[in-house]
Amino acid sequence: MALKLADVRTDLHNDWCVGCGDFGIEASLQMALTEMKVDIHRVVIFSGIGCHGKMVHWTNTFGVHTLHGRTLAFSQGAKLANPGLEVIAIGGDGDGYGIGAGHFVHAGRRNIDMTYIVHDNQVYGLTKGQASPTQRLGEQTKSLPHPNINSAVNPITLALAAGYTFIARSYAFDNRHLKETIKRAVAHRGMALVDVLQPCPTYNDIETKAFYGGEDRPDPTTGRAVPRVYDIEKQGHNPLVTKEMTQEEIDKKTLEVIKRSA
Repeated sequence: MALKLADVRTDLHNDWCVGCGDFGIEASLQMALTEMKVDIHRVVIFSGIGCHGKMVHWTNTFGVHTLHGRTLAFSQGAKLANPGLEVIAIGGDGDGYGIGAGHFVHAGRRNIDMTYIVHDNQVYGLTKGQASPTQRLGEQTKSLPHPNINSAVNPITLALAAGYTFIARSYAFDNRHLKETIKRAVAHRGMALVDVLQPCPTYNDIETKAFYGGEDRPDPTTGRAVPRVYDIEKQGHNPLVTKEMTQEEIDKKTLEVIKRSA
């Protein structure tokens, strides 16, 4: 029987901040679950500590709310113990790329068949807005007394180096693209990363919804906003890497993505 959205939602009150990108990620994941050919009774969602962590309480699958930075440790263990499970791990940019960075790298090396979705808003939202590993050098969001002194981690290049076999980035408020990306990640046989850019309306006053929408940089001809997020496949990029490719061809393809993402 086909699933409906009501089947994958719980009746618990959702208390994320108004305008949080987490809502878009939650909606996209739930829509993906209703469209994928998976047995919902074999889906297990794991989350860490951070605003993202509550998603397991609001999605009607089996779920485990784990420890800070240990989402991948728990979720990989579950997949190894029961390969028949459809395992989806949920993390945050602080949770996953900070304290959980070691697990992140080694998960790529193991290439276990599961999906890791990371909420990337460049701040530690749950603990009042400190700079996360993905915040850019010199950036000063509203909670920082001084500009950020550390260079940003690039999760896409880190995942490539670690050995993830499916790597994607999407945007929290592009539900159609994010939903389809999640479906592709889950269908992939191997370790899949989906890094999701999202605004934090409470603590990140730089990478806002207006920022991602390009409202501060109108097209000089049309006057329309030029978004900072766009679909590289629609721009003609083919992301597929095959065994037949030379290292030079792979490097060229990778550098094209990095250049387009800058």
